[in-house]
Amino acid sequence: MREEKQSRPVVLAVSSSGGHWVQMLRVSPAFRGAEVHYVTTDRSAAHQVKADHFHTIIDANKDTPIRLTICALKLIWLVASVRPDAVVSTGAAGGYLAIRIARLFGARTMFIDSIANARELSMSARLSLKVADRVLCQWPRVAETTGTEYRGAVI
Repeated sequence: MREEKQSRPVVLAVSSSGGHWVQMLRVSPAFRGAEVHYVTTDRSAAHQVKADHFHTIIDANKDTPIRLTICALKLIWLVASVRPDAVVSTGAAGGYLAIRIARLFGARTMFIDSIANARELSMSARLSLKVADRVLCQWPRVAETTGTEYRGAVI
């Protein structure tokens, strides 16, 4: 017998550590009323969010293909087990992978590029443009030239 879907939406919030994580925490009030699962690369961030909905992934990038593969496998498992209605990422590689994987499961997706990218989109944001439902940029001029959306700055 199939389990009934919860009435609250499920959000998977994925980011790398450091500034990406800070930006995720800054947008987290937007998730009010949802069951939020936070995913990051830093175990020490667990105390900042609800512990039973905190997950870690290995930090990886295009220059570490084995680590990137391990990260992708963990994200496949997370998306398959959490079954999010939406995935939101503030970057970087793990966030892009989560968006890519979540689309295969039918989730809505949003990538918010880092405030640090004042002149051009990050690689993860550029890749996300091809698969995410929405890609937001925190700089109006960059948004104008890239096809992303500007809705203000997080920091």
